Amino acid sequence: MSFALTAEDQTVKWPRRTRTEELRLRLSDDIVRGQLAPGAALDETELARRFSVSRTPVREAIRMLAASGLVEVRAHRAAVVARPTHEHLIGMFEVMAELESLCAGYAADRMRGAERRALEEAHEKLRVLIQRGDPQRYYEVNEAFHATIYAGAHNSYLAELTLATRGRVQPFRRAQFRNLGRLAKSHAEHDRVVQAILRGERVLAAQNMYAHIIKVRDEYEHYAETI
Repeated sequence: MSFALTAEDQTVKWPRRTRTEELRLRLSDDIVRGQLAPGAALDETELARRFSVSRTPVREAIRMLAASGLVEVRAHRAAVVARPTHEHLIGMFEVMAELESLCAGYAADRMRGAERRALEEAHEKLRVLIQRGDPQRYYEVNEAFHATIYAGAHNSYLAELTLATRGRVQPFRRAQFRNLGRLAKSHAEHDRVVQAILRGERVLAAQNMYAHIIKVRDEYEHYAETI
């Protein structure tokens, strides 16, 4: 399959991020990289000024970061940067692996023709982005790739749980893409999942997805050791 990217990615449309989401990602990057140290106060007024936004998206971004364990919200005081314990982080990844494994298994059984084509398109698009050397766009399309599998499982409750857990683990999943050669390795892991889904091999699809998420965890831990 050939797949050419246009400026607006006309073949597949992905929703644009909200201002709150962009702010959350920028702050989570700063925290995971160590540019915002544990214990540092997150003053809403100062952050609003820094990013040229109102305090409302700042407040919402901080609330979302707290759900990932990156921020501690304190009553009547500024939130501060935190880090989840290693045990808690490993626990989140273990649950993420189980949930995504279920999604992939169900998707192998239940994905319809149009959904399978959308999955193939997203997978090919990621390959092109590796060749372009565009890690930021790869990360964005990677989210859509996984969301396509969640939807293809045709279990709305499972998709809800998986998306909620992904939101908590997301900053750490994002960070692991900074490891040298990680994009190509991630795509190879995806390929094993995609091929199993397209062949309708439920058990293999689930196993391959579980292995992929555990590898993501290992890659994040390797990245964390370098910062």
